[in-house]
Amino acid sequence: MAFINQQDKKDLMPGIKAVLAKHGVKASFSIRHNSTFVCTLKSGPFVAPDWYQVNEHHLERTYEGQQLQFLQELIAAMKGSSWFNDSDSMTDYFHLSWYIDVNWGGYDKSYTCTAQFQAA
Repeated sequence: MAFINQQDKKDLMPGIKAVLAKHGVKASFSIRHNSTFVCTLKSGPFVAPDWYQVNEHHLERTYEGQQLQFLQELIAAMKGSSWFNDSDSMTDYFHLSWYIDVNWGGYDKSYTCTAQFQAA
């Protein structure tokens, strides 16, 4: 059964903050229903939709370059070293340490791109 608490979040935050600082991104984090670790990206140098939920299983199909690298590093930091996934969809058995949601912006406030674009 998926489970994450505030102490787990606190333990993961130093690694996550390092990834955010490296890429110049601001984000907020929360725990939803003690099973999902949620990241809401507030602003950063990447062009992204106002609000969009990232599919962590298909990053390579949707993103490329620096944006792909950032999301891979962020998700790895959100999982940390104690994350596991012993699920077996063939037998309808799902067992992992916790779920991960990453969103570009939120329903109440859009993601803001902070990159400076030069006119051609």
